[in-house]
Amino acid sequence: MSVARLSDRVRRELEYLSFPPREWTVPQYRNGHRVLDVLIVGGGQGGLATAFGVKRERITNFRIIDRNPRGLEGPWRRFARMKGLRTSSDVTGIDLGIPSLTARAWYEARYGRQAWERIGRIPRNEWREYLDWYRDVLEIPVENETEVTSIEPAGNLLLAHLRRKGRTERVHARKIVLATGLEGSGRWRAPKELVADLPAERYAHSADDIDFGRVKGKRIGVLGIGASALDNAATALEAGAARVDLCFRRPEIPRVNLLAWMNFAGMLGHFGDLSDLERWRYMRRMLEEVPLPPPQEAFWRCRKFANFVWHPNCAWRSISDQGDVATVETDAGKFTFDFIIFGTGFETDLSARPELSPIVHHIAVWGDRFTPPPGEENDVLARHPYLGPSFEFMERQPGTAPFISRLHNFTLGSLPSLGITGAAITGMKYGVPRLVNGLVRDLFREDAAAHYQDFLAYAVPELESLETGFDWIDRLAGDALNSIHEFVNDELLFKAKDDHRKRSVTPSRTKRCSRKSINRQRRHQTHQPNPK
Repeated sequence: MSVARLSDRVRRELEYLSFPPREWTVPQYRNGHRVLDVLIVGGGQGGLATAFGVKRERITNFRIIDRNPRGLEGPWRRFARMKGLRTSSDVTGIDLGIPSLTARAWYEARYGRQAWERIGRIPRNEWREYLDWYRDVLEIPVENETEVTSIEPAGNLLLAHLRRKGRTERVHARKIVLATGLEGSGRWRAPKELVADLPAERYAHSADDIDFGRVKGKRIGVLGIGASALDNAATALEAGAARVDLCFRRPEIPRVNLLAWMNFAGMLGHFGDLSDLERWRYMRRMLEEVPLPPPQEAFWRCRKFANFVWHPNCAWRSISDQGDVATVETDAGKFTFDFIIFGTGFETDLSARPELSPIVHHIAVWGDRFTPPPGEENDVLARHPYLGPSFEFMERQPGTAPFISRLHNFTLGSLPSLGITGAAITGMKYGVPRLVNGLVRDLFREDAAAHYQDFLAYAVPELESLETGFDWIDRLAGDALNSIHEFVNDELLFKAKDDHRKRSVTPSRTKRCSRKSINRQRRHQTHQPNPK
């Protein structure tokens, strides 16, 4: 099967699943413009799946925007430097239960079933191409190179300020979904105390656009032991770095991936239903006590190079620039590097998000709503947003900012509240329906009075006749014949009138024929022989 035939099958299956077809949200207007039911910020995998979800629920009055050019949504063609996805190839989720829409169906249609059976992980570039196809086959209208600069309350609505190619737009929305990926609740972090005296050309964060052509023959230092640190170290080695030193503060490389344990229906679907204390303890163990290891493939990718060295118990204390190199003081001694890559991840900090600056002081974080038992404190967890059951923000002070619940945070910042369903591919199967169901529920409940009035006014008869079925059909047939007769008579009358009009403005046929006859006679006379 080709990808084109698969696309046709997807469209056909969506027709099979089109019930109920009715669009149902109640239009609202502000300043003469239709208020959006939903604004989705982010056109990566989370935003695309959310858009598909609301379309299936017959919410058509939505927009989806992304600040990047088409094809560069998400990390896959920008700073993701792994060879394949971290998750196993059988993962599903953004297909929302439609088999023909899965990554496997697309991959097999393009490369064949045997090719699928040979891979253990979906290659990164192929995943991005799958997302491109997903967007097109579902006709999701992503507006690229458009970003939201700020969000603020506007009465009982939200007002989003959008910017596209220097032009600004004000958009009112009933709901806004932030599907802004890994850093959507904070920012990528290079330790300020370490980079304060470094020139910009001496270092980069693993999420930056790095020119790896510059590292050939250079000594590269990488700080961190997570997946991104190993990916960037491997990329530098493959680009011809003279040596790569991977430094990390832990006594050994983490080995156990607790995320793998979480991949079962109870955890994925109902982590958000646990108590605050239970959720806190799960997340604290995962983030602090048993941190995530780098993937095996990423480690082997580095390990095959003899000029790759890793250093445990090697926390960095300071960095000084020496003009053409950087000197790093660590717990394990002194290093000199030509270039440094910080694989230090991101920090959760809602105040770092410019779009939230007008309202961030109203948003509750875990530190506002939960006090852990003595000895179980964690500052990182405490900074995460404290979300409701459908990823909605909660008020820091109950009753002071009810508009906050109109804003949904479908990012990795949802981790302590709803588990890995907000940004991880493995959680999309449960996270997207949870989010979409919440959007539908809130919009319907908000319009309940209008729906009830429409319900009271509904008067379309289901029982159309008290006649027998034969009499009813006979009468319908008679009415149809009468309508046909009336139509035919009207057409004949119109044609008669039209013919009369044409005759009144057109020379008669007789006169036209007379002129022709005269001409023929003249020609005939011209060619007659002379009489003797």
